[in-house]
Amino acid sequence: MTHSSLKSCPCGSGLSLEACCQPYHQGSTLPPTPEALMRSRYAAFALNQRDYLLATWHPTTRPQQLPPDPDTRWVALEIIAAPPVADDQGSVHFRATFRDPGGWHVLEEVSRFVWQEQRWWYVDGTPSVTRLKPRRNEPCLCGSGRKLKVCCKA
Repeated sequence: MTHSSLKSCPCGSGLSLEACCQPYHQGSTLPPTPEALMRSRYAAFALNQRDYLLATWHPTTRPQQLPPDPDTRWVALEIIAAPPVADDQGSVHFRATFRDPGGWHVLEEVSRFVWQEQRWWYVDGTPSVTRLKPRRNEPCLCGSGRKLKVCCKA
């Protein structure tokens, strides 16, 4: 069994889950920046932690519930831009690669965040999803450097 301290954080920071997003997920600390909140929300999607996603979503735009999604496997997060915060507003442009029963996809979004009540909240974003059609001998989309056919399998 792998201990959480040895498991890499899904957000791609290079840190262990325990040293990165897990303290946010457990509520022992709050993400200090929009990018940290974005990364922790991505990790929550990857770990299927719906309660955390709802708890960090601004009450004015939050859905009533998020159904579990066990068929989606989030494999990579790329932060494209995280401009400096201005007037208690922030944004993060990201790409997230995932696989579901329909194949491989990339979700791209510029997420909006707001600082209220001494914390950052996810407000909304306009996502676009692109279907990928990788070939078996291409590098794996998870970023491992291994071929897709031996890593995450097409």
